[in-house]
Amino acid sequence: MRRRLVLAAPLLLGACGVVNQSYVEPRRYPLAPVRPAGGTRRRGTKTLLMRLTRAAPGLDGKLLRSIRADGTEATEFYAEWTAPPAEAAEQALRRWLMDAGTFAAVLAPGTRGNADLLMESELLALHVDLGRGVAVASMSAVLMRETSQFGTRVVAQFSAQGAAPVPPERPLGPDAQAAGMVAALGQVLARLEADLARYA
Repeated sequence: MRRRLVLAAPLLLGACGVVNQSYVEPRRYPLAPVRPAGGTRRRGTKTLLMRLTRAAPGLDGKLLRSIRADGTEATEFYAEWTAPPAEAAEQALRRWLMDAGTFAAVLAPGTRGNADLLMESELLALHVDLGRGVAVASMSAVLMRETSQFGTRVVAQFSAQGAAPVPPERPLGPDAQAAGMVAALGQVLARLEADLARYA
């Protein structure tokens, strides 16, 4: 019996250490770039159905990501997006296009409305490049049209990148990381808006 107590003592002490650790409230950031007011607003005549935005490998988690100068990845364990990045990027792009008036309507999956165009998109990159001192974002999109005769046909394909500077201090805090990535995604959405406007 004494031997069992001796063997169990380290486990009990370890458990006490875990219980006594103080709780750290994670910081949560919205990935929601806002389209600048006063820009050119062109009211399109076509409707666009936005399908769900996919996430490239490694972008399905909510933790803030950065790439060190040596190429290794780091995550902020107590700082995260309020929603998965691809889901948040999709909502941000939807609001951006609605605010721009690029299309007569921007529809969501499951709608009963008729869509002139369909769009599939993918979030390719969202991180802070510490070696370059910039936040990076990238998305791709495919614009399609459904026809009764030929089915779904690809109209155009786009790829947009954005890079926003981050403060030089190291370690870089999560507030600055999140702000940089939001700004970089805003550049991506502005470029996608310009590309899509030609087909609206």
